[in-house]
Amino acid sequence: MGNENMLTLEKFEEASEIVKKVTLETKLVYSDHFSRLTGNRVYLKPENMQFTGAYKVRGAYYKISTLSDAERKKGMITASAGNHAQGVAYAASCFGAKATIVMPTTTPLIKVNRTKSYGADVVLCGDVYDEACAKAYELAKEKGYTFIHPFNDLTVATGQGTIAMEIFKELPLVDYILVPIGGGGLATGVSTLAKLLNPKIKVIGVEPAGAACMKESLKQGKVVTLPSVNTIADGTAVKTPGDLLFPYLQKNLDEIITVDDADLVTAFLDMVENHKMIVENSGLLSVAALKKLRAKNKRVVSILSGGNMDVITMSSVVQQGLIFRDRIFTVSVLLPDKPGELCKVAGVVAAVNGNVIKLEHNQFVSTNRTAAVELRITMEAFGTEHKMEIINKLEKNGYRPKLVQTNI
Repeated sequence: MGNENMLTLEKFEEASEIVKKVTLETKLVYSDHFSRLTGNRVYLKPENMQFTGAYKVRGAYYKISTLSDAERKKGMITASAGNHAQGVAYAASCFGAKATIVMPTTTPLIKVNRTKSYGADVVLCGDVYDEACAKAYELAKEKGYTFIHPFNDLTVATGQGTIAMEIFKELPLVDYILVPIGGGGLATGVSTLAKLLNPKIKVIGVEPAGAACMKESLKQGKVVTLPSVNTIADGTAVKTPGDLLFPYLQKNLDEIITVDDADLVTAFLDMVENHKMIVENSGLLSVAALKKLRAKNKRVVSILSGGNMDVITMSSVVQQGLIFRDRIFTVSVLLPDKPGELCKVAGVVAAVNGNVIKLEHNQFVSTNRTAAVELRITMEAFGTEHKMEIINKLEKNGYRPKLVQTNI
């Protein structure tokens, strides 16, 4: 299918009907929590609830549906950090085609295993997507596979844009759509269709600060390659955005917001506690960006692009989130090395409802241990105000607490 025929309203309508065969209904979720925080009416588009755990199945299935039988028989190949991998693997299986997926070696195990579960062959290569992509192109040429690009393909982008069609059907008067950006496929499809349906709508792209290739490209007016990327948002850790997509993004994106990893950590905690949803770091970009949006009393939709997150990463993010929110912290105090001192400190903490979760006793902080030994106390608190109450209580009892790095 020629690129000149893509990204039209007719093609978006066609794609919207076709992808219904493999997508679940992800109705908008109104967020009281984020609405109160931002002063807007915030809705979440939970693509993390798709069968494959992400929106990527839309573009993959629509792309494969446009291929000839001969192209499908060659077998599919792609490169992906995980979500597009699962989308292609699942979509290929629906058409009875074989899929080979090249994934970075840093891809979370859950994404690797799920991709294999759909019948695909997985090849691990490189530390980032760009290196995996080079290997996929090499194998495509060598084996004659049909390459399904994860983002730099207008047919794939058309499939991803079906999300905007669903948003408008549910919320016709939407004012803002926040969309995560890695290579730009999702943002291209969503922003192009959104502007076709309502030229006045604002579409905001959101990138991790450590992999802001689109922001830099838009700034320079051309596609640029970052020297390196560094972000916990592995699904959007892309050095070079799609050159076929770039003109559409120049035209249809109103702004780019960048988000620090620390903001993604706290956003994960917010989603778990307030919406009971698991959303991967890349999928949280549009949520973390809400507080940076320069708008009030607007209808805002944040697209949650995926929820494929391994439990080890999840555990780490939860712990860091609790630390960032002052709900877990560590202090160091000096006390005489004699019976009963530990009990006294514990009593002080308990008096203000602090909960001790770890103690570290260092007898060698001073040459005179009877005069002073160090006790590091890791505690749970209800938040910053409660944390300061505990610290002040320790100070009033003569312990002179010092905040130190928490390691749990």
